[in-house]
Amino acid sequence: RLGRIEGRDLRRDICRDHVARYILRQHYCRRDRWGALLELGLSAQQSGQLLRAQQVFAQYVARFPDDPQVPELLLRQGLLHRELGAHTLALAKFYAVLSSSLTLKLDRFPYYQRLVLQAQIEIADTFYLQGKYADAAEFLGRLLRLETTELDKARIQFKLIRALHAQGRHDETVGQGNDLLKRHPESSDVPELRFLLARSYKSLGRTRDSLREVLLLMESQLVTAQQTNALALAYWQQRAGNDIANQLYQEGDYLGALQVYEGLAQLDRSPQWQLPAWYQIGLIYERLKQPTKATEVFTQILARAKELDASASPALKTVVDLARWRRDYIGWQSRAEADVPPPPTTSSATNA
Repeated sequence: RLGRIEGRDLRRDICRDHVARYILRQHYCRRDRWGALLELGLSAQQSGQLLRAQQVFAQYVARFPDDPQVPELLLRQGLLHRELGAHTLALAKFYAVLSSSLTLKLDRFPYYQRLVLQAQIEIADTFYLQGKYADAAEFLGRLLRLETTELDKARIQFKLIRALHAQGRHDETVGQGNDLLKRHPESSDVPELRFLLARSYKSLGRTRDSLREVLLLMESQLVTAQQTNALALAYWQQRAGNDIANQLYQEGDYLGALQVYEGLAQLDRSPQWQLPAWYQIGLIYERLKQPTKATEVFTQILARAKELDASASPALKTVVDLARWRRDYIGWQSRAEADVPPPPTTSSATNA
């Protein structure tokens, strides 16, 4: 019944688990019994029983240290430790993969080489998760220098860019980022890459370059229909736009901020996203001494406010209230300025 509900994979895992338990209960040779226990460990890992899987793998490695499967089991142990939050133990297992593979048979060299490369990638990722970005960058740089086709060089270079940016090494981030864009312009990592480039350019004082990256990101079109990629693109477009636009606004670069906010307003037509972007546009028009355009934007917000229901967030309702206040204030200020008499001319002052 479970098989019919969940599919063939679950039936296969259940069968494997039952077979392994059966072998353990019978009088098979000792090596077969440990092989069955290993099957239990793999089944436990696939079902999310991480601690149990870790215990089984540790027993197997201790009992058969020269077994050809040991490097792969060490790699699995490292991944389990990291998933459990034990980063130091994870690193120890990944390093053990590197050392154990040196003593194994050459007839499986390509297989062990792939394990070693994967262990090096996992070491770099673990350092990054620990906040040790310099160590992560060092390992990733070594991998990039290897002459092998077994690595996804584009992905490795992107991880290196992340590590460089996290250290504040913005010149290197820009160099590596532009190189990656040139080599792999269709990479799925391009949205986040443009975000990192925009922030690095801004940190280097290259505001125009930063603005260019944000506008290119917001103009990006999906080259795939995959929903996950669509969500990732939208996330980085919105995050980059908000981040850079807010900085430009605070620095008084209102024209630059206006470009970004106008682009942001087009990313998502929902009132939850569009109304806050419009509100910022209205504020910018006020700063630019264009009250008529500011009033039009605030009025547009109030018109869209009718679409909000009881589930609207307090923050969104506050945006609507502020837009109403700003529109009324601009109207009052315009009427007050119209009622103020012009200053007397020099001739009339003399006659008086």
